[in-house]
Amino acid sequence: MLIIDANAVLRYLLNDNATMAKSVDELISKHKITVRYEVVAEIVYVLEKVYSLPRNEIKDSIKTFLAEPNVEVETKDVLLFALDTYADKKFDFVDCLLYGFNAIYGYEVFTFDNKLNAQMGRK
Repeated sequence: MLIIDANAVLRYLLNDNATMAKSVDELISKHKITVRYEVVAEIVYVLEKVYSLPRNEIKDSIKTFLAEPNVEVETKDVLLFALDTYADKKFDFVDCLLYGFNAIYGYEVFTFDNKLNAQMGRK
């Protein structure tokens, strides 16, 4: 299994270093790679806080990357749901992941976050 880190994905998405972006492009064209949730969370954070990109643009760029044929992620349905939720709500991305596991698989999520509890239908 080949895991890619946030910096590599960011170079690919932003294309701010042509050499690095090309290396990532070549990598994903030749190998199956895995993207971990922790990596996606870091990508979201950097794109939002460092690059000040709008949430919809962050969602769209990450979804485009995840649609690459050789890019794999565990429980992709939860991640895509979390990205949609992140774009539509004012939740932290990790809370969107937790909400996704609750909404899609019915996982119980214990939290003191009132906003997240409300989103999951709890008071």
